[in-house]
Amino acid sequence: MAKQISDAEFSAADGVAEWRALFWGAKTLYETGDFATGAALVAAIAEEADALGHAPLIDLRPDTVTVQVITPGVGLSDLDLELARRVSLVAARLGLRADPAAVQHVQLAFDAADPSAVMPFWRAALGYVAVGPQDLVEPNLIGPTASFAEKQYVPPRNRIHVDVSVPHDQAQARVDAVLAAGGRMLGDTYAPAWWSLIDPEGNVVDIATWQGRDWP
Repeated sequence: MAKQISDAEFSAADGVAEWRALFWGAKTLYETGDFATGAALVAAIAEEADALGHAPLIDLRPDTVTVQVITPGVGLSDLDLELARRVSLVAARLGLRADPAAVQHVQLAFDAADPSAVMPFWRAALGYVAVGPQDLVEPNLIGPTASFAEKQYVPPRNRIHVDVSVPHDQAQARVDAVLAAGGRMLGDTYAPAWWSLIDPEGNVVDIATWQGRDWP
């Protein structure tokens, strides 16, 4: 049985320096240069996953491969840590370079007076499935997730905002870029767990990292 580990434990472990903990697991990206090399990497990862009995989520593109490790219903686990280590070793044998700064996870966040009344609407509209009492996901974990929190509407922010989970070592640069693009800081009390920024018309984005969070 998979044993849950925290984002901090994963990030501090040996052999996963090229991985970044985000919302919904951990990711890395490999620059393959061409589709055939990417396919060879995926095939090699598949062999390791079959041997371990634990599979990752893989996105194969013409010149990159993004790999995500996650244990459904658990989050990050000891199996994810071992799989990430094996993936890194496979990529190293193939001479591939990782670019962990390029990964992120996007989530739609809903502030609702009654989340239980709102979630079914969005579950039907998006064709998503519920994971626990406050999250919706696309059945294959493709596309943004959706999260619902009980929170009253407080102007000037809108009821729906975007969470962008980024590598902890990229967060400040992302915040600076948002500010330079015309945003303003709405709140940084909880940084580096998250910074809230708002655009000129009241739309909010939270730039988030695993650091400073009090959940696994």
